[in-house]
Amino acid sequence: MTASISARLAELGIELPPVVPPVAAYVPAKAHGDLVYTAGQLPMVDGALPATGKVGGAVDAADAQGYARRCALNAVAAAADAVGGVDRLTGVLKVTGFVASVPEFTGQPGVINGASEVLGEIFGDGGRHARSAVGVPVLPLDAPVEVEVVFTVA
Repeated sequence: MTASISARLAELGIELPPVVPPVAAYVPAKAHGDLVYTAGQLPMVDGALPATGKVGGAVDAADAQGYARRCALNAVAAAADAVGGVDRLTGVLKVTGFVASVPEFTGQPGVINGASEVLGEIFGDGGRHARSAVGVPVLPLDAPVEVEVVFTVA
Protein backbone atom coordinates (compact mmCIF):
# COMPACT_ATOMS: atom_id res chain seq x y z
CA MET A 1 0.00 0.00 0.00
CA THR A 2 1.53 3.32 -1.03
CA ALA A 3 -0.61 5.73 0.98
CA SER A 4 -0.08 6.07 4.72
CA ILE A 5 -2.51 4.27 6.98
CA SER A 6 -3.71 7.59 8.40
CA ALA A 7 -4.44 8.80 4.86
CA ARG A 8 -6.27 5.56 4.09
CA LEU A 9 -8.38 5.91 7.24
CA ALA A 10 -9.28 9.47 6.23
CA GLU A 11 -10.15 8.30 2.71
CA LEU A 12 -12.44 5.64 4.18
CA GLY A 13 -14.00 8.14 6.61
CA ILE A 14 -12.88 6.04 9.57
CA GLU A 15 -11.91 7.80 12.78
CA LEU A 16 -10.14 5.50 15.20
CA PRO A 17 -11.76 5.32 18.63
CA PRO A 18 -9.86 6.11 21.81
CA VAL A 19 -7.92 3.16 23.23
CA VAL A 20 -10.21 1.09 25.43
CA PRO A 21 -8.81 0.89 28.96
CA PRO A 22 -8.18 -2.65 30.24
CA VAL A 23 -10.96 -4.26 32.28
CA ALA A 24 -8.42 -6.38 34.22
CA ALA A 25 -4.64 -6.79 34.75
CA TYR A 26 -3.17 -6.44 31.22
CA VAL A 27 -2.20 -3.81 28.65
CA PRO A 28 -4.26 -3.15 25.50
CA ALA A 29 -1.32 -3.92 23.18
CA LYS A 30 2.32 -4.93 23.47
CA ALA A 31 5.04 -4.42 20.87
CA HIS A 32 7.87 -6.91 20.42
CA GLY A 33 10.36 -6.50 17.60
CA ASP A 34 8.50 -5.83 14.38
CA LEU A 35 5.18 -7.10 15.76
CA VAL A 36 2.51 -5.72 18.03
CA TYR A 37 0.02 -8.01 19.75
CA THR A 38 -3.31 -6.73 20.97
CA ALA A 39 -5.18 -8.03 23.95
CA GLY A 40 -8.65 -9.27 23.17
CA GLN A 41 -10.65 -6.23 22.15
CA LEU A 42 -14.35 -5.99 22.96
CA PRO A 43 -16.70 -3.86 20.83
CA MET A 44 -16.65 -1.00 23.34
CA VAL A 45 -18.15 2.31 22.24
CA ASP A 46 -17.66 5.26 24.59
CA GLY A 47 -16.78 2.91 27.44
CA ALA A 48 -19.77 0.61 27.10
CA LEU A 49 -20.78 -2.48 25.17
CA PRO A 50 -23.40 -1.80 22.48
CA ALA A 51 -25.01 -5.19 23.23
CA THR A 52 -24.61 -8.19 25.47
CA GLY A 53 -25.62 -11.80 25.10
CA LYS A 54 -25.18 -14.68 22.71
CA VAL A 55 -25.07 -14.53 18.93
CA GLY A 56 -27.90 -16.61 17.52
CA GLY A 57 -29.90 -15.79 20.63
CA ALA A 58 -30.30 -12.23 21.92
CA VAL A 59 -27.76 -10.87 19.41
CA ASP A 60 -28.37 -11.01 15.65
CA ALA A 61 -25.46 -12.31 13.53
CA ALA A 62 -25.50 -9.21 11.29
CA ASP A 63 -25.23 -6.96 14.35
CA ALA A 64 -22.43 -9.15 15.70
CA GLN A 65 -20.53 -8.69 12.43
CA GLY A 66 -20.66 -4.93 13.05
CA TYR A 67 -19.43 -5.49 16.60
CA ALA A 68 -16.49 -7.51 15.23
CA ARG A 69 -15.68 -4.55 12.99
CA ARG A 70 -15.65 -2.31 16.06
CA CYS A 71 -13.38 -4.78 17.87
CA ALA A 72 -10.92 -4.56 14.97
CA LEU A 73 -10.96 -0.76 15.01
CA ASN A 74 -10.33 -0.86 18.77
CA ALA A 75 -7.40 -3.19 18.04
CA VAL A 76 -5.94 -0.80 15.46
CA ALA A 77 -6.21 2.04 17.98
CA ALA A 78 -4.53 -0.01 20.72
CA ALA A 79 -1.72 -1.17 18.43
CA ALA A 80 -1.13 2.34 17.09
CA ASP A 81 -0.92 3.68 20.63
CA ALA A 82 1.62 0.99 21.59
CA VAL A 83 3.98 1.80 18.71
CA GLY A 84 3.70 5.58 18.49
CA GLY A 85 1.16 6.06 15.73
CA VAL A 86 -1.01 4.34 13.16
CA ASP A 87 1.43 4.98 10.33
CA ARG A 88 3.93 2.61 11.99
CA LEU A 89 1.50 -0.27 11.40
CA THR A 90 2.21 -2.01 8.10
CA GLY A 91 -0.11 -4.99 8.05
CA VAL A 92 -1.94 -7.79 9.79
CA LEU A 93 -0.54 -11.28 10.40
CA LYS A 94 -3.23 -12.99 12.45
CA VAL A 95 -6.75 -12.38 13.70
CA THR A 96 -8.36 -14.49 16.40
CA GLY A 97 -12.07 -13.93 16.83
CA PHE A 98 -14.26 -15.25 19.61
CA VAL A 99 -18.03 -15.32 19.26
CA ALA A 100 -20.20 -15.95 22.31
CA SER A 101 -22.92 -17.98 20.69
CA VAL A 102 -25.77 -20.33 21.37
CA PRO A 103 -24.78 -24.00 20.81
CA GLU A 104 -26.60 -24.36 17.50
CA PHE A 105 -25.07 -21.22 15.94
CA THR A 106 -22.37 -22.10 13.38
CA GLY A 107 -21.85 -18.76 11.65
CA GLN A 108 -18.78 -17.64 13.61
CA PRO A 109 -16.67 -17.13 10.43
CA GLY A 110 -19.27 -14.75 9.01
CA VAL A 111 -19.34 -12.75 12.23
CA ILE A 112 -15.56 -12.39 12.32
CA ASN A 113 -15.61 -11.28 8.68
CA GLY A 114 -16.60 -7.91 10.14
CA ALA A 115 -13.09 -7.62 11.60
CA SER A 116 -11.28 -9.14 8.63
CA GLU A 117 -13.03 -6.96 6.06
CA VAL A 118 -12.30 -3.65 7.78
CA LEU A 119 -8.65 -4.62 8.25
CA GLY A 120 -8.52 -5.39 4.52
CA GLU A 121 -10.08 -2.02 3.72
CA ILE A 122 -7.50 -0.23 5.87
CA PHE A 123 -4.33 -2.18 5.03
CA GLY A 124 -5.05 -3.41 1.49
CA ASP A 125 -2.93 -6.45 0.61
CA GLY A 126 -1.10 -5.99 3.93
CA GLY A 127 -4.41 -6.69 5.64
CA ARG A 128 -4.59 -10.28 4.33
CA HIS A 129 -4.14 -12.48 7.38
CA ALA A 130 -4.42 -15.92 8.91
CA ARG A 131 -7.48 -16.26 11.12
CA SER A 132 -9.40 -18.31 13.63
CA ALA A 133 -13.11 -17.83 14.40
CA VAL A 134 -14.12 -19.66 17.55
CA GLY A 135 -17.50 -20.12 19.20
CA VAL A 136 -17.42 -19.84 22.99
CA PRO A 137 -20.09 -20.04 25.71
CA VAL A 138 -19.35 -16.64 27.29
CA LEU A 139 -16.98 -13.69 26.95
CA PRO A 140 -15.93 -10.99 29.44
CA LEU A 141 -18.75 -8.64 30.47
CA ASP A 142 -21.14 -10.87 28.45
CA ALA A 143 -19.80 -9.34 25.22
CA PRO A 144 -21.01 -11.05 22.05
CA VAL A 145 -17.64 -10.76 20.25
CA GLU A 146 -13.94 -10.37 21.08
CA VAL A 147 -11.08 -9.98 18.61
CA GLU A 148 -7.31 -10.00 19.02
CA VAL A 149 -4.89 -9.04 16.26
CA VAL A 150 -1.18 -9.38 15.54
CA PHE A 151 0.09 -6.46 13.43
CA THR A 152 3.39 -5.91 11.64
CA VAL A 153 5.28 -2.72 12.39
CA ALA A 154 7.80 -0.61 10.47
